This record gives sequence, structure tokens and C-alpha cells, in this order.
Amino acid sequence: MIDHANVACGFHAGDPLIMQETVRTCKKHNIAVGAHPGLPDIQGFGRREMKLSPDEITAMVRYQIGALKAFLDAEGMPLHHVKPHGVLYGMMYRDKDVCRAVYEGVPKGTPVFGLAGTYHEDLAKELSLPFTAEIYGDVKYNKDRTLVIDRKKKAWTPEETKKHISSLVDNSSVTAVTGEEVELSLGEHDVSLCCHSDSPGAVQIVTAAREIVDDFNKKHDYV
Repeated sequence: MIDHANVACGFHAGDPLIMQETVRTCKKHNIAVGAHPGLPDIQGFGRREMKLSPDEITAMVRYQIGALKAFLDAEGMPLHHVKPHGVLYGMMYRDKDVCRAVYEGVPKGTPVFGLAGTYHEDLAKELSLPFTAEIYGDVKYNKDRTLVIDRKKKAWTPEETKKHISSLVDNSSVTAVTGEEVELSLGEHDVSLCCHSDSPGAVQIVTAAREIVDDFNKKHDYV
């Protein structure tokens, strides 16, 4: 049901055996693997902000990507992309220095997944990192097009899920938590739809997302 997997690298979740098993499972099912580095916060699942220096951030990201890449190398798989996790992702679109520090830890030429129209996109261009714009099937948006990052994922009804994802995919727009209809700035980038494995009803969310995306791609002759 998925094309890419963002694999936690041990700092906010995961451990060596889980990473090894996940990479092998992705290889078996022909799923591309990206590194999902986060803040060193197991208890808070990487969703609590921390103050770190740029050097600390760059080293932390490089360390996590390197750990995952070792397991990918062992299985003969490439590193497909890097997509930061949780509150680190949010810190990056609010703080240019944090974003730069994260991207400095990404291997040269490696694609990054991020929020278009923010420092994610700007710094990727500046540092010559290929950029894929993300939309979120199980995350609500603020009216400024940023994400509502919950410490613990809340349940969605099937109707809410389909309406939200259909609007994102078909119209590049979303209803903000304050009620405004907001158009997203995706530009000409490739687009990835992200869903979280810790969301209640995650399988149902991904199933709905797959159906909507497949219908969209067929309608526009993308497959």
C-alpha cells in the first residue's frame, strides 16, 4: 500500500534490530527507504522541542542517517531520501538556522521530503538537495499552512479522512483547524502523501489514501 517508508533511526524510536528488520521487510516488498532522523527523545517520541546548537543538530542527523545507511548497504538498498521527524520537522520550517543545520547533515545529492513554501524548500534549493513536497493525510493544518503536531495522534473518522485526503490530492487545499480553506504551495515538485503508523486506524487511513492517490494518478495519466 505504500511506496516509501520513513524509518526511525534510533533517537526518537527504533533500535538496531528494528531497523534491520524494517529494512529487510521493505526490501521484500519493494518499498523505498528513507531516513527519518529525530530529536533524541524516546519518551516523548521526538515530539518535544529541544534547544541544540547547529553543530549538535548536524552531527545528530548525520549519525542517524549513517546508522540507517549501514543496514541499507547490508541489504544492497539505496538511501532513497531523508525526511526529518516530528517537532524537528516543525523547528526546521520555523527556524532557518535549524533547517540549514539539519540539511548540512544530509549526504550531498540525497532528496529531502519537506513542507513546500517554507525554509524546507528554500534551503534545499540553496544546498542543491532535490526536494519533494509533502502533504499529510492524517495531520491537521494551521491557516498559515504549517502543521498541527500533536504529542499523541488523535483518531479520525473514515469520512474525515477521505474528505481531508481528497481535498489535498485533488485540489491542493485543506481546511485549517480554524475553518479557513487554505491552498497549499506545492509548485512543480514531486509530491508525497505522508501517513503515520502511530495514528489510530493507520491501516484504514493508508488504504483510503492509496485509493484516492491511485484514482488521481489514473485520471491524470500518471500511471
